[in-house]
Amino acid sequence: MIGEEAMINYENFLKVGEKAGPKCKQFFTAKVFAKLLHTDSYGRISIMQFFNYVMRKVWLHQTRIGLSLYDVAGQGYLRESDLENYILELIPTLPQLDGLEKSFYSFYVCTAVRKFFFFLDPLRTGKIKIQDILACSFLDDLLELRDEELSKESQETNWFSAPSALRVYGQYLNLDKDHNGMLSKEELSRYGTATMTNVFLDRVFQECLTYDGEMDYKTYLDFVLALENRKEPAALQYIFKLLDIENKGYLNVFSLNYFFRAIQELMKIHGQDPVSFQDVKDEIFDMVKPKDPLKISLQDLINSNQGDTVTTILIDLNGFWTYENREALVANDENSADLDDT
Repeated sequence: MIGEEAMINYENFLKVGEKAGPKCKQFFTAKVFAKLLHTDSYGRISIMQFFNYVMRKVWLHQTRIGLSLYDVAGQGYLRESDLENYILELIPTLPQLDGLEKSFYSFYVCTAVRKFFFFLDPLRTGKIKIQDILACSFLDDLLELRDEELSKESQETNWFSAPSALRVYGQYLNLDKDHNGMLSKEELSRYGTATMTNVFLDRVFQECLTYDGEMDYKTYLDFVLALENRKEPAALQYIFKLLDIENKGYLNVFSLNYFFRAIQELMKIHGQDPVSFQDVKDEIFDMVKPKDPLKISLQDLINSNQGDTVTTILIDLNGFWTYENREALVANDENSADLDDT
């Protein structure tokens, strides 16, 4: 024992493997032992870590089989309808979703499936590899809902939880003022703090799938996933496509100015002091440090780790104001903390 942790050496590990029988043979190998060997000076591994490793492997194997049952074409991919069926049949096995009304199931399934397709099918082929589903953390989040004791915080940060799905769908219903089940540009403009520019919203409706100029729930989910995960490459790719007005594969001074002019106009309307585009443009190029000093590519934006800040500055007045006043806001937070301490 090391404290509470039970340890085992390689010799005994092999003995246990022999006693465990042929079914477990694949886990009692030198490769697995080496993988779990960390810093123990006597060359032992933690029994609990080994147990967790085996459980994870078995779970992945079972889940791969479970997902493969829905792979109608037998090609190792799931289409949207396949994944919808998988999640629909999973709902009754997740205690955290017990309270969901049956009438909400179709909206819940749509909300859950969208996250998989938004992040795992960036080229919008309409199918995703089972391998990719297993490799990402989304299934872990989904199956976390088996835990009856899941904390309120965990539920709020888990896209697949009932409170989260109801929040997103509730926002959609609140925005839909004429109750026709779709969102017009005017209705979407009230999203979040209602400070996104008209120019950006125009681009959303030009580039995204709409029906008679209105957005359905599925298209809205992509929009929400992009704006709520602006640090992620898939979200940046979505927003970059909207900012790339000339469809050139990069942002230049013209496209930055095109979007920032709309921020300047909103500032005038709200009686805020004007900010020079030249200064903002220089700050953006300094933050991103693109390979080409005159063009910002999507890859530049991702590599810089500043993509969320840059996109916020260009599309949302509230986001730009927060960025401009970041030092004052930090000072306020520190002062508040000092007052709390006293």
